[in-house]
Amino acid sequence: MTEVASNQPVDANSGRGHLLDLGAFVGELTVEDDLPSDDISLEGLEQELQDCKTDDVVATILSKGTKLRDYTKDVENNLRQIELDSIEDYIKESDNLVSLHDQIHDCDTILSQMENILSGFQAEIGSISSDIKILQEKSMDMGLKLKNRKAAESKLAKFVEDIIVPPRMIDIIVDGEVNEEYMRTLEILSKKLKFVQIDAMLKTSKALNDVQPELEKLRQKAVSKVFDFMVQKLNALRKPKTNVQILQQSILLKYKYVIQFLKEHGKDVHVDVRAAYIDTMNKVLSTKIRAYIQALEKLQLDIATSNDLIGVDTRSTSLFLRGREPLKNRSAVFALGERINILKEIDESALIPHIAEASTKRHPYEVLFRSLHKLLMDTAASEYLFCDEFFGEQSMFYEIFAGPFSVIEEHLNTILPNCFDAIGLMLMIRIIYQYRLIMSRKRIPCLDSYLDKVNISLWPRFKMVFDMHLNSLRNANVRTLWEDDVHPHYVMRRYAEFTASLIQLNVDYGDGQLELNLERLRMAVDDLLVKLAKLFQKPKLQTVFLINNCDMTIAVLKEAGPEGSKIQMHFEELLKSNTSIYVEELLMEHFSDLIKFVKIRASEDPSSGSSERPISVSEVEPIIKDFGSRWKAAIELMHNDVITSFSNFLCGMEILRAALTQLLLYYTRLSDCMKRIAGGSSLNKDLVSISSIMYEIRKYSRTF
Repeated sequence: MTEVASNQPVDANSGRGHLLDLGAFVGELTVEDDLPSDDISLEGLEQELQDCKTDDVVATILSKGTKLRDYTKDVENNLRQIELDSIEDYIKESDNLVSLHDQIHDCDTILSQMENILSGFQAEIGSISSDIKILQEKSMDMGLKLKNRKAAESKLAKFVEDIIVPPRMIDIIVDGEVNEEYMRTLEILSKKLKFVQIDAMLKTSKALNDVQPELEKLRQKAVSKVFDFMVQKLNALRKPKTNVQILQQSILLKYKYVIQFLKEHGKDVHVDVRAAYIDTMNKVLSTKIRAYIQALEKLQLDIATSNDLIGVDTRSTSLFLRGREPLKNRSAVFALGERINILKEIDESALIPHIAEASTKRHPYEVLFRSLHKLLMDTAASEYLFCDEFFGEQSMFYEIFAGPFSVIEEHLNTILPNCFDAIGLMLMIRIIYQYRLIMSRKRIPCLDSYLDKVNISLWPRFKMVFDMHLNSLRNANVRTLWEDDVHPHYVMRRYAEFTASLIQLNVDYGDGQLELNLERLRMAVDDLLVKLAKLFQKPKLQTVFLINNCDMTIAVLKEAGPEGSKIQMHFEELLKSNTSIYVEELLMEHFSDLIKFVKIRASEDPSSGSSERPISVSEVEPIIKDFGSRWKAAIELMHNDVITSFSNFLCGMEILRAALTQLLLYYTRLSDCMKRIAGGSSLNKDLVSISSIMYEIRKYSRTF
């Protein structure tokens, strides 16, 4: 095609009108008619015709009626024309194609030069890569050597640091005072001694032969010096009026590393220091507690003796026994009163003897007992924590406190056999219980065994004193105790106060054994009360005596707490039953005929005819007239009788109201009976109206 372009040059000046004649060049394009041939196969023609039915072009040709052969010639002519036009366009762009060919050739030349240059670069880069690899290998080798040298230097530096003995350290250990700097130097010396003992490499080191003797000398000197220091501090604990806890916290704890150093590098000396501390504190604390006990004994107020029992007659007790008042006037022996405040002040500070002594006030023993054990608890807690922090062991506490415990036990063994104050003993039991809770909350178990031991010693003594009270009731001489007085007996008052006190002390504890003992005491006092009541000649006085004592007992028991105990419920039932008896006795005394008639005859039905003797007007008339003539006077007498018989005004008024109410019921039944009697209406004028009786009852009810 290039050749065609070169053979047919186009004059630029000739214009676009002189174009190449394609017809002359290509020649005529003719399409010969298809010749019939016997070789043509018509197989499948029908199927192709069916497929062409849906073709749009074929459908258009058929619709115009054009012959297929003519349409084929037109298509071929069009294709030939398009081909010629395409060739002509190519010829027109021949110059551009030549220019493009030259440009491509120039590019090939340039790219060939670039290829040569890049090939050179590639060779040079390969050489550089080889050099870098060699440098990398050298660098890794140097890094490994450097790492090994640093590791060796580090170990060697640590070895030198651990084994070398600086002159400054020698000066401090030998000539320095035991202070904070000395403690830091001891720590350094301890590390060096441990290093020499533990590191197996040192056994083959020649440096060890030079250093080990010096370290041993320093160890011996340090052990000797700190031992002298600790002995000096322990001697300071023995000085009179020394505050041991302040000395421990402010001074000794600063030097607790001394004990650790001795434990690690001077075991024999550590044992001596430990033993010296135990001995010192044992004696110091024993002396202080003994002195405190002696000072407390001067403040003691004796409450009870062996004769101060519930069932003991006051007249048989010496009025001059230790210059005290008769037991009858001293309810403090049996009443708890303000003594219970000791449990509310359980964690208050211990008494300071010289201050308490200056006030000339004396205290029941439970106050001194609480103060002593509060001091013991605070001292023990402080010492237990100090031993744990300073010596690193808790077991030595029990060796230290063997002496103080012994002093307190000796004191209790002297006090308890002579203690007959059951309330005081129960207060001490509750104090021990509270202190156990306090120590448990603090998680300090050092006093558990001691407090258990004290508790075990208190309970049998309380039981013994309680049984003394119980036996005093069982074995009481009724004739000696009896007084011709229906008011509450002093034995019952003692019992009520004693029982209320123990119930109050058992509110938050629920001690079943104590409840059983109180029930035994209640049964004994019931028997004694009945025996005392029987000594009255009149049944009415017996009932009044029982009512007064039951009422007083209930009133005292209620003061112990709002909850009704079984004992209180028992006395309430007893009061109720005796009140009913007294009401009947009081009414029988003034209205015997009326009551007998109502109980025997009023329930009979006259119309039934079952009664052998029907109720007649003549039988009822005297009763009605008698009641109408003196019922007000009788009620007044009942009122006066109640006022003089019962010490508790409210109780008396309740009984009077119950009696008047019962009287109203009896009279109402009598009135109903009158309506059923033949001719009973004739007595209506003599009947007292129910409203009049109700008015009289309300008049007496206003007084309470």
